Amino acid sequence: MTYEEAVHTVDSLQRFVRRPGLERIERLLAEMGNPHKALRFVHVAGTNGKGSVSEMIAKVLERAGYRTGLFISPHVTDFCERIQVNGIPIPHGDLTELVEEYLPLIRRLEASGIQVTEFEWITALGFEWFRRQDCQLVVLEVGLGGRFDATNIIDAPLVSVITSISLDHTAVLGDSIEQIAFEKSGIMKQGGICVCYPDQPRAALNMLKITAEVMKNRFVIAGLNDLMLVEASIDGTQLLWKNGIPVRVAMAGEHQMKNAATALSVIEELRGLGWQISDRAVQEGIAAARLPARLEVLSRSPVVLLDGAHNPDGIRVLARAVKKQVTHKRIVGLTGMMRDKDVDSAVRELDGIFSSVVTVAPNGPRALPAEELAQYWEKRRIPAQPAANVEEGLRLALVKAGGEPLLICGSLYLAGDIRPLVFQELERKKTKEN
Repeated sequence: MTYEEAVHTVDSLQRFVRRPGLERIERLLAEMGNPHKALRFVHVAGTNGKGSVSEMIAKVLERAGYRTGLFISPHVTDFCERIQVNGIPIPHGDLTELVEEYLPLIRRLEASGIQVTEFEWITALGFEWFRRQDCQLVVLEVGLGGRFDATNIIDAPLVSVITSISLDHTAVLGDSIEQIAFEKSGIMKQGGICVCYPDQPRAALNMLKITAEVMKNRFVIAGLNDLMLVEASIDGTQLLWKNGIPVRVAMAGEHQMKNAATALSVIEELRGLGWQISDRAVQEGIAAARLPARLEVLSRSPVVLLDGAHNPDGIRVLARAVKKQVTHKRIVGLTGMMRDKDVDSAVRELDGIFSSVVTVAPNGPRALPAEELAQYWEKRRIPAQPAANVEEGLRLALVKAGGEPLLICGSLYLAGDIRPLVFQELERKKTKEN
């Protein structure tokens, strides 16, 4: 089996099931010897910011000398990004061997009527890799929701974390903030510690507090009072932490200050549990935390920015950051979205950002056709031109930008498709000019 065949095999499993629950992942892990039982976790749920907060926590733990696992989803450019140890994704060959080893088990369970989902298998493979790698602590990002998410099979984590909550995946999680907060609060375990993002909607915060009380959790709202903003730009954010300790967040946007506050509160809780984490490890870890497609600067000449925000709240945060930190009057947009997202709200949030837009359809059956997306922009009187594919869209957008900033956004799937193409196209243009 090749690596590509291994990834295809995992992807071929069904994505969702009619009846959510943890019975399938429980049976699968039991057959694998319960690798998750050998691990300790920080468990991270939320609508937006899960990846950034998880990355910050993991990097700080790495710098503190701990062998640290990181489980995130989805990936942007390579499937193996989902399962990392000390910042290194599981090698292609090792993932392939794990898939080959456990594929007979998956087929045996299917034959007995247990349909393991794609994410459940990925989660189980992650647990097994972290066990084999002797990870001392795993930062575990929830895939969807929390209560019935496959990652919630774990026993009580050292710390549960709830990042920013807003409306997304409403068909699965519910169409109100209270319902979504209830689903995400399901990662709290009896007698645990829960750290909460500092700027939650009131309805979400009330639900989280109720769950924390029922589960007898110590509920900690991450404090912004411990942080002071010094400087913010597309190059990142400079902060002072506690008693004047300088901390630099490499990822741009004022929301990253709130994500950093959440991560730092988690670190403080781990310190209280006896984990040895120095201030220097905190400084180095937060500065080293980077994720692709989080207002990522792909190029400076011309300026090309990439962001994977795909729900109204995430795009609202993106728009605010761009307005504050990109001072050019003229910005060209390259956008692509999935049809099951709130496209109208997303476009409305970006109103006033772009002088013109090129639309594309990301790869995949859920993609909104470029022509339909262009109509959303035209309704807001923003000139929009649909492109036949992502490659054509990128070339067209770079021409339209003509040296002015280009912002690519709307979907992590689009980010994954286009990120390597941007580097290739800019290198091609540079070679041609020379």
